[in-house]
Amino acid sequence: MKNIGVLRYFSLLLWAFSLLISQLYAQDKPKPIINASLEGVVLDSLTRQPIEGVTIQLEAVTHAVKTDRQGRFQFVTGQKLPFTIQVAYLGYKSKKLVINVSPAEILLTPSSEDLDEVVVVGYGTQRRRDLTGAVASLPESFLKQKVSSVDQALKGAVSGVQVTQTSGQPGAGVSIRVRGGASIQGGNEPLYVIDGFPVYNQTESTGVNSGTPVNPLASINPSDIESVEVMKDAAATAIYGSRGANGVILISTKKGKAGRVQLNYDGSAGWQSVVKQIDVLNATAFANLRNEVLYDTNPSKGKNQYLTEEKISELGEGTNWQKEAFRVGQVQNHQLSLTGGAERVQYYLGANYLDQEGVIINTDFKRLGFRSNIQAKPFERLDVAANLTVNKTNSQIAPSGIVNALLIMPPTATVYEPDGTYTLRNPFENIFANPIATLRETENQSNNLRVLGTTYAQYQLAKGLSAKVLFGVDLSNRNDKYYLPSYIYEGAGSKGNAILGNLENQAWLNENTLTYSGNFGQHDLNVLVGFTQQESTTSLFNAGASNFVTDELLYNSLQSGSVIIRPNSDAYNWVLHSFLSRINYNYANKYYASASIRRDGSSRFGKNNKWGNFPSLALSWRTSKEDFFSNLLPVINDLKFRASFGATGNQEIGQYQSLATLYALNYFFGNQVLTGFASQRVPNAELGWETTYQYDAGIDVAFLQSRIQISADYYYKRTKDLLLSVEIPWTSGYGTSLQNFGSVSNKGVELSIKTRNIQGNFDWDSDLNVSFNRNKVLSIGDGSSQYISGNYLIAVGKPLGTFYGTATDGILQTGEEVTKGIYTGNATPKAGDRLYKDIDADGKFTAANDRTIIGNAQADLIFGFSNNLSYKGFDLSFLIQGTLGNQILNINRQNLEMFTGQQNASIDALDRWTPTNPSQSYPRAKLDPAPIFSDQFVESGSFLRLANVRFAYSLPKTWLNDAHVNQAQLYFTGQNLLTISNYRGFDPEVTSGSNVQIGTDAGIYPAAKSLSLGLSLTF
Repeated sequence: MKNIGVLRYFSLLLWAFSLLISQLYAQDKPKPIINASLEGVVLDSLTRQPIEGVTIQLEAVTHAVKTDRQGRFQFVTGQKLPFTIQVAYLGYKSKKLVINVSPAEILLTPSSEDLDEVVVVGYGTQRRRDLTGAVASLPESFLKQKVSSVDQALKGAVSGVQVTQTSGQPGAGVSIRVRGGASIQGGNEPLYVIDGFPVYNQTESTGVNSGTPVNPLASINPSDIESVEVMKDAAATAIYGSRGANGVILISTKKGKAGRVQLNYDGSAGWQSVVKQIDVLNATAFANLRNEVLYDTNPSKGKNQYLTEEKISELGEGTNWQKEAFRVGQVQNHQLSLTGGAERVQYYLGANYLDQEGVIINTDFKRLGFRSNIQAKPFERLDVAANLTVNKTNSQIAPSGIVNALLIMPPTATVYEPDGTYTLRNPFENIFANPIATLRETENQSNNLRVLGTTYAQYQLAKGLSAKVLFGVDLSNRNDKYYLPSYIYEGAGSKGNAILGNLENQAWLNENTLTYSGNFGQHDLNVLVGFTQQESTTSLFNAGASNFVTDELLYNSLQSGSVIIRPNSDAYNWVLHSFLSRINYNYANKYYASASIRRDGSSRFGKNNKWGNFPSLALSWRTSKEDFFSNLLPVINDLKFRASFGATGNQEIGQYQSLATLYALNYFFGNQVLTGFASQRVPNAELGWETTYQYDAGIDVAFLQSRIQISADYYYKRTKDLLLSVEIPWTSGYGTSLQNFGSVSNKGVELSIKTRNIQGNFDWDSDLNVSFNRNKVLSIGDGSSQYISGNYLIAVGKPLGTFYGTATDGILQTGEEVTKGIYTGNATPKAGDRLYKDIDADGKFTAANDRTIIGNAQADLIFGFSNNLSYKGFDLSFLIQGTLGNQILNINRQNLEMFTGQQNASIDALDRWTPTNPSQSYPRAKLDPAPIFSDQFVESGSFLRLANVRFAYSLPKTWLNDAHVNQAQLYFTGQNLLTISNYRGFDPEVTSGSNVQIGTDAGIYPAAKSLSLGLSLTF
C-alpha cells in the first residue's frame, strides 16, 4: 500500500508540474493585436548560403526565433510593420535593421573573429576573448563520432591531452593524461563536471567479474552532449581545488531552444572487426618445433618424439584460435530527441539505444538511456532548470587472460573432441584452458543503472547581482554476475562456481554561489563567492557457492551449491566541503586579471591536515586593442598574451588511508575456527594533499580576419608531497606507511592551429594540435634515489614509465660456448642461447644484477589533425592522429618467443637458431618456461592513424516537402581505418592504465576498426 501511495503522490506532482509548464507555455505564446507576421531568410553575404540557428529578436520585446537549416524563420507579432530587429549568430557580425516588407532577405557578414563565443568555465561562463587560462573546446565534428563514451571522442582533439585505449572491449575505458601524469599512487585521470556535477571516472570492483571493468562514463550518452571544454592550466582548474591537479573536463548536455518544436531521429548500423591478428605458428610448424624441443631435452629418444613426419604432413593449418574467437561484430545506435519551447520554458527530451557486439565472441555492450533537460523563467528575476539522465547498461565481459590464451594455445589442439564435447585444455605440460569454451560458456556480466541529475534556481537580487543554489545527485546500482560451469576446464574442479555482487553508490552535491557582474565605464568586473559540499557513500557485497548438482540454474540458485564461498561486504564514504571565490577584471577589453582561491576540507586526509588552500592568478594583455597595433601589424587582427600561476590538489587515494583500520581474519583456537580482527595499517594524522604548482605562458593570435588562429602555451607543473607507500621499520608491525614524499614535474609546449582554408560554395577548415611533454621524477623522499616496480624503474631524474630490464647481445653461436656462454645466464650454455650484456661488468650475466634502462613509454610528441570540408549538401570530416617517440612493452611477444613447444609461438620461430640456420635474432627451441625480460620485447609505439572519417549528404529541401521532413541526411562513418606503425602487437594505441607501468600490452582486448551507415531526420 505504501508503494501505491508513493505512486499517487508522484502522479499528483507530475500533473501539477505539467499544469505549471502548460500555463507558462501559454503565457509565452504571442497574443497579437493585429496578427502581423514576419518571415524571411538569413544568408551568408559572401556565399549566399543559408545560415541555420541565427537568432532574430524584435526590439523592445523578448520574443525571438531561430532560423532552420534552410536559413528561414517566421513569427507572428502584435506590432505593425516596419519592424526593428536584432540579428545575431556566432562567427558573424551582429546587426540591427529595420524591416519594411515580409518576406525579408537578411545578409550577415562573417565576423573577423570568433572571440564573442561563450564558453563554459568553472561555475559560470566567459567570452572566449576574456579567457586568461588555457581552456580548449572540443570541435563539434568530434561529437559526431560513433563512440560508446565521450572520453573516447577526445582522441586527437585537444593539444596537451593524450588519450590511450586501455581495452578495445565494448564499453571499456581509456586513459587520459592532461599535460602528463604526475601522481605515482594517486589518481591521474581528469575530473569530469557533467552539467555542474563533479565526477571522478573510477571503476570500483565488486570482486565478482573477471576481466576489464566497464567504463562508468559509458553510461552517459555522447549524443546528448552539446559541448566539451578542457581546462588545462591552474588558472582554469584551481577553482576546483583539491580535484583539479589532473585537468578538468566540463561537459554540457543539450538544452531546449525557443521556437518551433523539433523532432530529431539519428540511427546508424555498422560492423566492427579486429584491426589485425598476430602471426603465430600453424599446426605443422608447431609440431616441428615441439619435436625439436623434445629432442633437445632428451636426444636419446630420437627426433620425432611428438609426431612422426607422416603424421605432421597430415596436420595442415590446424586450429586457428584467433579465427575461432574473433568475429565481425554488429553495432546499432538509435537516438530520438524532442526540443522546443517558448521564451519562458525550453525543453530537451532524448532517448538512446546502443547495441554493440565485441570483436571477440560473447562480448557485448548495451545501453538504454533517457535524458530530460528543462529550463524555465517563471518570473523576470528567476531562472530554474533541471537536468536528468537515466541510463541502463548491460555488458558481457571477456574473462581475464583470454587474449593471451588465444595466442599461446597450441594449434594442434582442437576446440571440440570427436564426441562434440569441448577439448578441456592444452594436452601438454602447461595447463591452458580451452579459450573458446571459456568465452562461450562463462557468464561474466555487469549490469548498471545510473541516475545523474542536477537542478538549480538562480535569482537576480539586484542589477548585476544573482544568487544560485544547485542540488545534484549521482546514483548508481551495479549488479555483477559470474558463473563458471562444471563442463569446462576451469570449473571442473569446483563442479560449477557462481558469484553475485552488488555495488551501490549514492552521491549528492550542493552548491551555493553569489555572482556579481558590472561595468563602470571601461572597467568590467565579475565576482564569484560560494560554498559547496559533496558526499559519496558506497556499499557493496558479494556471495557465492560452488559444487552444484546442475549447471542449468547458473548464478540464480546459490543455495543449491553445497560449498559456500565466504561472503564479503563493505561500506565507505567520503565528504568534501569547500569555500571558493574568484574575481575577473578587465579594463577596456585590453588588460585582464583573474584571481581565485578555493579552500577544501576532505575526509580522506589526516586529522591534522584535512584542509588545503588552492589559489591562482592569471593576467592577459590583448595587445591588438592598443592604438599603435593596427598600424604596426595590420595583417594580425587579434593578439593576446597570457600568463598564469596556481596550485591544485589531488585527493584520489581511496578512503580511510590516514586511519588505523582493521580487517577480519580466521584463526584456529583449539579445535575451532574463530574470527577476529587485526590492524591493517598504521595511522598518519599528517597525511595531506598531493599539490601541483603550475606555471603557464601563452599567446593567442589571429591572422587574415581570423582565418588563421594560433594558440601556443608553455607550461611547467611540479607536483610535490606525493602520496607514496614508504617502507618503515618492521619493528612497528607494518611494512609500509602511506605518507607525503617526493615530487614529479611535467613541462611542455602546446600548439594549436585553426585555419579556414577556403570559404564559399566549397568550405574547408583544418585544426592541427601538437604537444610536447617531458616528465621527470624529481625526488622520491627519505633519501632514496630509485626503486623498482616490476619491469619499471622509478628513479630521480628519469620519467615515469621507464622500462628496466636486460639488454640483449645477439645469439650464442657454435664454438662460443666457452668464451661467451657466461653471458647467457644458463648453467650449461648451448649454441643458440640468447646472449645478454654484462651491465655491472663483473664478468658474467645474471638477470637480477645486469638490468639497465631499456626504453620509456612517454611520447616525445602527440598530435591530431582534423579537417572539415563541405560542398553544397556534401560534408566530409576526418581525423589523423598519432604519437612519436614512445615505446611499448609487448608482453604478448615475450610469451610467444619462449619456443618451449608447450605453447604456441610467434611466426618468428621459423627463423629460430638451428645448426643450419645460425640466426642472430631468435634463440633455439628449448624447454625453458622462464622468460627473461629484455629489450627484445620493448618496441616502438609511434603510429600514424586515420582515426575517424565521416561523409554525409543532406538531401535537398525540395525532395522533402511532401514528406513533411525539415532535414534529412545520410552519412557514413569509419574509425581506425588505417594505421601506420612498426608495432607488432594488435594495436600501438595501448596502455595498462597504471600510473607507473604505462605502455604495457599484456593481452589487452584488441582495438577494432568499424564502419557504419546512418540516417538523420529532423521533423
